[in-house]
Amino acid sequence: MATLTPPTTVPRSTSTDPAGGTASATVDIMLVDDHAIVRQGLRSILERESDLRVVAEASTAAEALAVIGRVCPQIVLLDLKLSTSSDTEGLDLCAELSERFSGLGILVLTTFLDDQLVLRAVRAGARGYVVKDVDTSGLIRAIRDVARGESAFDARSAAAMVRGLNTPPVGEEKKLTPREGEVLELLARGLSNREIGARLYVSETTAKFHVGNILRKLDVSRRAEAVYEASKLGVI
Repeated sequence: MATLTPPTTVPRSTSTDPAGGTASATVDIMLVDDHAIVRQGLRSILERESDLRVVAEASTAAEALAVIGRVCPQIVLLDLKLSTSSDTEGLDLCAELSERFSGLGILVLTTFLDDQLVLRAVRAGARGYVVKDVDTSGLIRAIRDVARGESAFDARSAAAMVRGLNTPPVGEEKKLTPREGEVLELLARGLSNREIGARLYVSETTAKFHVGNILRKLDVSRRAEAVYEASKLGVI
């Protein structure tokens, strides 16, 4: 697992507080959202703050993975919907980033608010979750909280997480995401987690994460049982 370090080519600036002391170093942020206009708006809002700096943008998971090691942000502001084919592609990216970069703070910023989705984001490594209609001050506060190593949830996300912890998913137990469907097909071929990761261009840990979700959703404990159960349901 890699540990993110500040970029050496661009030193982080510091600001002076009203009492004459030196404030904390600038927080470097990468924006990951498939809509350019959203990224532009976020950049405009965040860079009004003296302690926040947007160092990179990405519109897809592949772009984010290609860029992040070069710019070394402290925070990734991540949308969960990164394409028209999936509403939760960002969850896969979240799991991959949190597994590869131990010091990275991932803050989900999305339009989706679902009890189980918030829980899944947290389990994938997100340190915070806010919806896109959050006010500017709330978003900035959440970024600073995550940068300090704390958790950050707006009131609705926090309530959704509590409900998700106390209530099992209704009608969603056996509903697999498109990525989980791909993993299941490879499971059915007898591939290991490492082989699945190689086929899907993700790490072995991320593949294991998806396999665990599949077993949980299908209420089984073994890979062969998952394949059998999925075949009975017509999933594969």
